[in-house]
Formats: sequence, C-alpha cells, structure tokens
Amino acid sequence: MNQYRNQTERSKRNRVWNKGLAAAALLLAVIMVTAACGAKGGAGASGAEAESPDSPSKGKLDIQVSFYPMYEFTKQVAGDAADVQMLVPGGVEPHDWEPTPRDIAKLEEADVFVYNGAGMEGWVEQVLSAVSSRKLVKIEASQGIDMIEDAEVHDHPDGDEHEPAEEEAHEHDHEHHHDHEQAHEEAHDHNHEHEAAGHHDHDHAHNHGGLDPHVWLSPALAIKEVRNIEAGLSQAAPEHQELFKKNADAYVAKLEALDQEFRETLASVKRKDFITQHAAFGYLAREYGLRQVPIAGLSPELEPSAAQMAEIVKFAKENDVKTIFFETLVSSKVAEAISKEIGAQTAVLNPIEGLTEEDLSSSRDYIVLMRQNLEALKLALNE
Repeated sequence: MNQYRNQTERSKRNRVWNKGLAAAALLLAVIMVTAACGAKGGAGASGAEAESPDSPSKGKLDIQVSFYPMYEFTKQVAGDAADVQMLVPGGVEPHDWEPTPRDIAKLEEADVFVYNGAGMEGWVEQVLSAVSSRKLVKIEASQGIDMIEDAEVHDHPDGDEHEPAEEEAHEHDHEHHHDHEQAHEEAHDHNHEHEAAGHHDHDHAHNHGGLDPHVWLSPALAIKEVRNIEAGLSQAAPEHQELFKKNADAYVAKLEALDQEFRETLASVKRKDFITQHAAFGYLAREYGLRQVPIAGLSPELEPSAAQMAEIVKFAKENDVKTIFFETLVSSKVAEAISKEIGAQTAVLNPIEGLTEEDLSSSRDYIVLMRQNLEALKLALNE
C-alpha cells in the first residue's frame, strides 16, 4: 500500500512539473505567433500570400473547433457554408492537449472558434487573450447550462446522505428540465448579446476551475450546445441564418429521439449506480436518474489513492456490482485492478472526447457512440 502511495505522489509531482513546462512553452508560442502575425499584417504592400493546401475554401466560413463533440455539432449546423477543422487530432485525449504555434496561427486566421468551455480546454483563455484577430467570433458551447461542481463529483459512495432516493432520481426528468428551460434560454440570449458586442462575460462560472465540463454526454444538454453553436454561427454569418436554423433543427430532432431512448431505457433498469474509471458521466447520470460512482476525478490522468481504491472495492462488493466501466483513449489498468479484486467484468463507457481509429474506420459518430453507451449501461444496470 505504501509503495502504491509513493508511486502516486511521484506521479502527481511529475504532472505538476510537466504542466508547468507546458504552460511556459505555450506562453512563448503565443508571443512568437502573435508577433509573427503582426509582422505579416504590417507587410501588406507585398501582395497576397499564397493559400496553403489545407486552408479553407474561398467564400466559406473558416471555423476552428477544439475537440470532437464540438466538431460534430458544428459540422451538423454549418453544413456546406463552412469549412470546419478540429484542433485536437483524432485519437488524442483532449484534457491535457496543448496547441502548437501552428494551431494558434489557425485561430488568428479563422472566422469562428467553437469550444466547449467549463474548463475542458485549459489553454483557451490564455490563447484567446493573445489572439489579435478582431473578426474572430468565439462560441462557448456550454453557455447557459446548469453546471455540476467538482465537489458534487466526489460524493462518498457510502452513507445514507448520498443514496439516490426515488424523488431525487427523477429530479432532472423532463418536467424539471422544462422548469428551467426558459431561464437557460434567457441566459443563452444574454450571453450571445454580450459576445456580439465584444463584452463576453469572463467572470462566467465556466471560466473558473472546479466544474465538470462533460455536458455533451447528456443528449438533452447536447441539444443546448447545438443551439448555442447555431446562435454563434448566425452572428458570424447572418446571411446563412436560415440555413443554420434548418440544419440545427434537423440535428436536434435526432438528438431528441436519442434523449427519448435514454429516458425510456434507463427508467426501468434494476440498479441506479454505476462505477466508472473517469468522472465524466455526471450530467448523463443527473439527467436520467442514475448515480455515477467514479474511481478517479474529472481528469482521466488522476490516479485514485489507496483509500479511494479500497472504498470503491467495498462499495462494489456491498452492492454486488458486476461491471466496472473504463474508457477509450486512456489506460484501463485501474478499472481492471478493481474488477479483478471483486470478480467483476470490465466494459467501455465512452466519453466521446475523441474518435479512435476503430471509430473512424467504422464511420461512428456521436449518436452511434451514445447508443453504444446506452446499450452498455442497460446491460450493466440490469445484471
């Protein structure tokens, strides 16, 4: 046990050191790219610069997005009116990804940048504060959503105070959802009015630490993100507003059908608790009357302490848990260790933060992957 604790402490110190180096390198890159862009802008008399092979098509919006869900949602709304490019490459875990100077240069040239917010892209404020482009429209897709705070993620799995009573399990059903719909829509409109005027509220809770950013894993909240993206694109290109609305309406209809599938399927499962390696499924659990019991925290790189491991093992044994969920793009060793300890199986619950090679080769998208998550939950919660 002491050996495990020592390894964990060394790992934590290494991560802090590595993140400090990455932050310093990022700041230097921002300064260099900003200076280079300024020099290029000052040499305007020399003629037009040659267009690079991967530059957007003329006449279309140049949209840069942070990672996969933002790409999928934006692509669905923008349709043929834009070229959408994703900064975080496929198959890369996005929590600790940092932009290169080339990525920052892309943002300098872009018309629109779409990101999730709520701390998911830890680099975004530093980079955007240094981007000099006045034309860049910034869309924070999680604006107006009722966020889960970090303290809520780490509920102790034991104790009556955290048991999901029946009325609590349904606290966020459709009735609750519609009770808050008007307030969220008003917040949505207010935020975009300020952004259009260049007065985006940087004191918004999404820009502070300690929030769970994984809102896209609730289909009901994915709808809100799509509508925020629609509003932002309409601001950037008012001439395409009708097209954006038509595309968004069509995609939202698919998300509403997905949301209904989740509600109907999960309403009748035998158990409500599920153990997952990464605390990414809080919004899904909240929306559909379940309870996530995470082994580690909001970041998949966090390692549980020996005490946390023992606590999860105890919970799993007492509640006869037969499946421990792990995820794509990160190591499954912790989930496998616990499953071995209690004689359970492991299964994938996909946070859909980036597509794997298998996903890409099989043409899987957000809706397909969410249906796979639903099937995995149905099997595990009916054991």
